[in-house]
Amino acid sequence: MLLPIARFCKGITLQVTVLTDFALTPHRHHVIRSTMLHSAVRNKPKTEGISDSSLRKLPRRAIETFCAGLVVLAFIGPVRAEERLTPDGTLPAAEIPAPSSGAIDPITSDPYIMLRGSVWRTKTGIVFLKTPIGLLTLSSKTTLKDLKASQEVRFWVHDRHSVVEVRKRTDGSLVHRFLSGPMTSGSDTPGTLRWWGPDGDQTVNVGTLEEQLTNHREGDPLTVEVDETNTISGVHDLQFDLQVSQAPPAGSDVQLLLSGTVTKLKSNFVFVRTPVGLVMLNSKIGIPQVKVGQPLTLHIDHEHVTVTVPPTKAPASQRSASPTH
Repeated sequence: MLLPIARFCKGITLQVTVLTDFALTPHRHHVIRSTMLHSAVRNKPKTEGISDSSLRKLPRRAIETFCAGLVVLAFIGPVRAEERLTPDGTLPAAEIPAPSSGAIDPITSDPYIMLRGSVWRTKTGIVFLKTPIGLLTLSSKTTLKDLKASQEVRFWVHDRHSVVEVRKRTDGSLVHRFLSGPMTSGSDTPGTLRWWGPDGDQTVNVGTLEEQLTNHREGDPLTVEVDETNTISGVHDLQFDLQVSQAPPAGSDVQLLLSGTVTKLKSNFVFVRTPVGLVMLNSKIGIPQVKVGQPLTLHIDHEHVTVTVPPTKAPASQRSASPTH
């Protein structure tokens, strides 16, 4: 019974359209903008090839509703370790609702990243997150051991600072909040540190963990976990890796600005060395032909992707010296 239904549901396909507009800036920079349109389900599924006669007797509306249910279940089912990347190295975009707090503030720094992700897979010390633009990997030897598929991760990078928040999807309550960046002492209040946060600079209380910070000096990189009162509850190691493999769907609350240098070209991926580390970019998001050593800037604003590559400088023409009379 399931096989005929599966064959019938093949007639209902997902249609994805990518619009690419190539333009040259006044400085002859290559600027590529890509917009991913909404996926749409075709309204007229094919009914040829149904082998089970009982299916023919079902009302068309009932069959369409059933098949649509199969599509929904494919997205909301539990996370499974055997899930694989698609052949071109992309992941289904994370289905995370946009925040209700209004428009996203414009980017004011480079590097800057703002993402939301859902747990895709976990291994010992590693968490793989699906985001609207690709795979975000968090790794730690001291924490991140209790992340679940029922939780979402909010991720920010600003200059040398990063913030990772783990919250429950059901009510948005805080599970973990990690602050990373250069250690900066509070200027006015003893026993405090200053950190960048999504809502601006914030003061963090050292609490009872002052002894664990004695080996850290001013300006040293540091990652701490804080509770809802902004008091340090742990000192940890935390790293992240980002793979940009697809343009975000319309309405995604994504902002990113990264500049770096191309270090490697492999298959469809361009490896770019940035201030936040090595970032993998799928060339299918709209990257022109580049060479190793060439600078590149990636800007993502909601569903809009812009890749800027400065033009290659032509060698200066050499003139032969003529004798002076």
